[in-house]
Amino acid sequence: MNQDWIAITPFPYKQSTLQVTLARLAALVCIMELLMARRALEISVLDFIQAIGLLVRRVRAAAASHELSLTEAAVMARLAREGPATTADLARAEGMKPQSMGTTIAALEEMGMVERRPHPSDGRQVNIELTAKGAAVRKNAKDAKRTWLAQAVAQLAEPERETLFKAGEIIKRLAEK
Repeated sequence: MNQDWIAITPFPYKQSTLQVTLARLAALVCIMELLMARRALEISVLDFIQAIGLLVRRVRAAAASHELSLTEAAVMARLAREGPATTADLARAEGMKPQSMGTTIAALEEMGMVERRPHPSDGRQVNIELTAKGAAVRKNAKDAKRTWLAQAVAQLAEPERETLFKAGEIIKRLAEK
């Protein structure tokens, strides 16, 4: 700090008092900047969450004509990915009560999306399997989602697409933590 400035200051403070006051003010400014940066980060995170949520809803809406609930779609996806499973296994995997999963499976069965088959090793249990119709509906829904997203991304400028795809890599790393 320039000592000459302190000597000519019109304030009736001693040099050390002024230095302490200025140091406190500088510390307060630093704290305020940190708080503002933290607040800006929090706002940016909330904006990011809202943007991701909106994108997910728009992608889901592209396949809404298939009239499946999120739970029904999740069960069908799990069956397609992991193969046949019992109601209890599906309930555990989806974090639901078996009774609620039973209702979901009954609705899917009524639509012809899944069917019940005897468990191969335990005659007391029944496995739920995806039907050909269920697999076709699932494929059509996935195709509709991909088509919508591909068309939306194609409307972006090339630098925006590059940024979006780089962000996708970062998002994937965050999700894998």
